[in-house]
Amino acid sequence: MDQGPGAARDRALSAGLPDFPWDSLADLKAQAQAHPDGVVDLSVGTPVDPVPDQIRAALASVSDRAGYPTTHGTPELREAAVAALRRRFEVEGVFEKDVLPTIGSKELVAWLPTLLGVGAGSLVVIPELAYPTYEVGALLAGATVVRSDGLTALGPQNPAIIWLNSPSNPTGRVLPVPHLRKVVSWARERGAIVLSDECYMSLGWETTPVSVLHPSVNEGSMTGILAVHSLSKSSSLAGYRAGFVTGDPALVASLLEVRKHAGMMVPRPVQEAMTVALSDDSHVESQKSRYRARRTILRGALESAGFTIDHSEAGLYLWSTRGEDAWKTLSWLAERGILVAPGTFYGPTGSEHVRVALTATDERIQAAATRLSS
Repeated sequence: MDQGPGAARDRALSAGLPDFPWDSLADLKAQAQAHPDGVVDLSVGTPVDPVPDQIRAALASVSDRAGYPTTHGTPELREAAVAALRRRFEVEGVFEKDVLPTIGSKELVAWLPTLLGVGAGSLVVIPELAYPTYEVGALLAGATVVRSDGLTALGPQNPAIIWLNSPSNPTGRVLPVPHLRKVVSWARERGAIVLSDECYMSLGWETTPVSVLHPSVNEGSMTGILAVHSLSKSSSLAGYRAGFVTGDPALVASLLEVRKHAGMMVPRPVQEAMTVALSDDSHVESQKSRYRARRTILRGALESAGFTIDHSEAGLYLWSTRGEDAWKTLSWLAERGILVAPGTFYGPTGSEHVRVALTATDERIQAAATRLSS
């Protein structure tokens, strides 16, 4: 049996994986980079601000630890996560043993269906407009993907997994508590697992997002739900690959066992950095203030240039449209040295929208605003 690179490529193709979306922006990126004042890249949600000093110090403080880290993470890290959920999002009923650190959130999202035993013949429901990795994770597991924002559209089908994402990437939409509660109840009646991507939970602008871990949603029970959290946006730790998952104790215990066997361990220095980041809210608020100021400038400039901003009440993006094909809008912006992501990356219904990230320095955000007004 061929086990070389060609075989690996063929297996990926047979899984029906799409091309990596951002590769298709190469020509537009080159066009934007040709602007006399350089490119303003608002196409990805990667942090640009410095990692807080206390987090960097924590990372270095255990850099001499030579042994393997534990898959479950240190007790201090798990305790810090529980306390942060309580302080920041009023979450009760999560216990230290039910927190599992992960190598960022993207690897978890991509492998959760597989780690949970979902496979061929299973149905995974994702939002109509969704982070592409939800679909990739289902395809890697051999499952069938359905895009739907409503339960009635599923008819008699009983999905294995239902993905929620509030605040949403790309739209910034926040799901109200009654909607979240209805999804959790519906899923429990059918034995489905609710996976909630809450990576943007700390970035509420016009409303306050609520976690599926909150008792107003789950009626005091974690059964059948898992929430995915990331420190990439709240603490600018994208490069550290720092995240965690928590919720149903039985599901977390199952994930822990599989991840032990697979060697999915967060490096010990990263665990220390996460502990400090989760124990301090001041740097989270400072970062949120930076994004709020950038959002105000960018939103005003986009609207003055004729864009309509839909949803975007929370999160790290402005879901914007000029009422035309998204790729035409991309070209218009690239002529002005601005690079964004087309809505088609996130689903067919995004064909007339672009996702504009707030992740650029103050100087680059101001440059974009100036270009939009000229």
